[in-house]
Amino acid sequence: MTDDDRSHRAARAASFDQGAEAYARVRPGYPADAVGWLLDGVGTASGPARVLDLAAGTGRLTERLVARDLDVVAVDASRAMLSELAARLPTVETRVGTAESIPLADGSVDAVLVATAWHWFDEAAAGRELARVLRPGGRLGIVRNDRDSSVEWVAAFGDLLHHGDDLQRPEETFDPHPGAAFGPLGRADFPWADTIAPVGLRALAGTRSHLLTLPDAERQAILDQVDRLAATHPDLVGRETVPLPYVARCVRADRVA
Repeated sequence: MTDDDRSHRAARAASFDQGAEAYARVRPGYPADAVGWLLDGVGTASGPARVLDLAAGTGRLTERLVARDLDVVAVDASRAMLSELAARLPTVETRVGTAESIPLADGSVDAVLVATAWHWFDEAAAGRELARVLRPGGRLGIVRNDRDSSVEWVAAFGDLLHHGDDLQRPEETFDPHPGAAFGPLGRADFPWADTIAPVGLRALAGTRSHLLTLPDAERQAILDQVDRLAATHPDLVGRETVPLPYVARCVRADRVA
């Protein structure tokens, strides 16, 4: 990755500060069975496992971890996103930091989970930091929500979201490489569906980094097309809510060195 590529990705990632409130309101969560698979076998004899939710955003994954009575620390580069998380989950410890510079002590967590954020990381630097903060034998779990584009209107929605995007769609590749400190990767997929109002597709689209960083006129043009899709597609017209199908793609590995 060139310096220009890194700069461009950093600008895209930073754009989420602008949409933190909408992100917290409309972005999907994660299915409980996927989280259970990621954390299978993680635990301690002395009390709740200490789990880092890395790039936690507004806490869509964090809420699942809290529901499992884990000791959770949420780290994100965006203060605005963490403010939304803290408002919804006030008992969770939050810290500002990045995957490449995690503000935690060596060997201080039993597991690190990353939700729909791995594609923003510098893999080599993040892998070193993950190995540093995890205890030996600790778990790395990565989950990403991919829209199920086998559904025609969902595919059309995705095409609008990525129109003119100069970054590869995350769903086109999902091949994490956390580094030599981790054992073999296990993989599992979990189909599920979120519920959304067709009129809410505009707000969901507006939380994407590509749209957040477009000039106003271009962004509005795409959002207007999303509104037309919601108003004209036969699977959406007249519906108060519809299922928006996803596949939660999961990877897990244990720290071995």
